Amino acid sequence: MSDLGDRLAHLDSGDQLEAALALPDFLRDALWRVGSAAIDPIDATGLIVCGMGGSAIGGDLAAAALGSRLSRPLDVVRAYGVPPWTPPDRAILCSSYSGGTEETLACYDAAEAVGASRIVATTGGALGAAARRDGVPVIGMPAGLQPRAAVAYTFAIAAEVAALVGAAPPIRTEIDSSGAHLEAARDGLLATAAELADRLHGSVPLIYGCGLTASVAYRWKCQINENAKLPAFDHDFPELDHNEIVGWEGAGEDAFSAVFLEDQDQHPRERRRVELTAELIAGHAHDVVRVETRGETRTERLLWAVMLGDLVSLELAAREGVDPTPVAVIEDLKDRLGRP
Repeated sequence: MSDLGDRLAHLDSGDQLEAALALPDFLRDALWRVGSAAIDPIDATGLIVCGMGGSAIGGDLAAAALGSRLSRPLDVVRAYGVPPWTPPDRAILCSSYSGGTEETLACYDAAEAVGASRIVATTGGALGAAARRDGVPVIGMPAGLQPRAAVAYTFAIAAEVAALVGAAPPIRTEIDSSGAHLEAARDGLLATAAELADRLHGSVPLIYGCGLTASVAYRWKCQINENAKLPAFDHDFPELDHNEIVGWEGAGEDAFSAVFLEDQDQHPRERRRVELTAELIAGHAHDVVRVETRGETRTERLLWAVMLGDLVSLELAAREGVDPTPVAVIEDLKDRLGRP
């Protein structure tokens, strides 16, 4: 057991650390599950991924990994329906880990109304039942995880479906090799996560991404929210240099930290912006941290940064003395929404 495992042992009721470290295995299993679904290719004008929370972030990450290799649009929709511009020749991936996400169920029905081809990714629930009833292809995910811990599945499924509908070339080989990359990097990731958590603890983290890492920054923010039960926020370059940078003037002494997620493929001017922004806000920040992704391919570097963020959130949970698994306020909200 890692040192983090020792410190979380009496807190982590749902084995979130085990799930985070299983990312390589989950990636391989996700590829197998997509292949086993034996879905016929679809000639679509693009792909819309409909989902919420951990079921939606996979679409964002897939779009980031594919980058300029996308030949048709890949949009992620977090709403109670597909966009009004959705044409019938656009493919729709409805992703809901539980199968009970009301927004995604609404998107499933809306996609039928416009005549779009649908694919479902779920463990079951109402969404799985509807897909079986309607003869819609289903890619199954394993039960027993928190939706946010199923990111390997939602990511790999979205990337594979993008290839299936002609929106991008397949990156199955990259996804598979990323598993080995993450396994080799495991000890280093654990050590780096502990160091970063030490630097961030006691402040509100602002996670800044750019290009490949913009969606990763959002993933970090959400993981810190849910696992560590702490506020965190994200933004991306170059946009933040046109607004948020000014807010640092009133940030308050020691209240906020900045994490810059950088990648070798970012535009040279964006890298210069990161350097200058870090310098300008340093005097207003609890700490300023710059993290460079590691890996040979875009997919390896993306997933390396995802796994690091997951581990940082668990390190923060350990320092806060909180169980990373339950999200009681979300369950309370769902209960209230279900009342007349």
